[in-house]
Amino acid sequence: MKKWVSSFILLFALTALAACGNTESKQSSDSKESTESKEIKIGATAGPYSDMVSKAIIPGLEEKGYKVGLVEFSDYIQPNKSLNNGDIQANLFQNSTYLENFSTSNKMDLTPLIIVPTAPMGIFSNTYKSLDEVKDGATVSLPNDPTNGARAFNTLQDEGFIKIDENADPATVSEKDIIENKKNLKFKPLEAGQLPRSVDSVDLAAVPGNFAIAANMDLLDAIALENMADHYRNVVAVKTDNKDAQFAKDIKAIVESEEFEKIIDEEFKGFGKPEWMENR
Repeated sequence: MKKWVSSFILLFALTALAACGNTESKQSSDSKESTESKEIKIGATAGPYSDMVSKAIIPGLEEKGYKVGLVEFSDYIQPNKSLNNGDIQANLFQNSTYLENFSTSNKMDLTPLIIVPTAPMGIFSNTYKSLDEVKDGATVSLPNDPTNGARAFNTLQDEGFIKIDENADPATVSEKDIIENKKNLKFKPLEAGQLPRSVDSVDLAAVPGNFAIAANMDLLDAIALENMADHYRNVVAVKTDNKDAQFAKDIKAIVESEEFEKIIDEEFKGFGKPEWMENR
């Protein structure tokens, strides 16, 4: 009987130690997962959007206990490839239309998380100080790619210079869709990177905001700024599987915060705000 009791006590003790070990192992594993989930990398193109990440997003994440790395890119291909393969957990450089098209054509499952303030296209001039001064036959340089070219023509219509066929798709508007050209403007399509330099050789230059900033042009010096539609504004993007992850929720909350908007107002003057920010 004593031998049986001793064996039972020994078995109970071993079982208890095993359970304790499993609990400690689980706690250690949970702790490791928690630590890892607080370490993220965010990608952005060098310039205003990497600045936006470093000045307006990363500080908020660090306050929430995250360890955040910023990865800068010089092109519009690698940021999505890196996001898709998990090298980064979020990126900021593209609008939702580009994201959707890129994801579809490359068989990636990426999702826009939230729209952020974006540098609008500006109409710059060294010839005129206001659009009211523009003379008949003025030359206008504008982007030669379809997306940014459409933005330029839509901006010129908003300012009353041209009238576009109402049946034309706003996202693909081109010179052939113009049905009225009040000032007989002459259009000079150029590579977007050449537009900042073209200000010296044309009367008006329609320069996308990111290229203007890269050339050290002040958006507030433009004689007109684009009334940008939200689908042209940049977004924070994540893998679709992560759209409900805690880090994604925290990024969204930071962008929606008053502190974020305050930094935009102070550090990113001229950036157009999305509808959700304007209407809250």
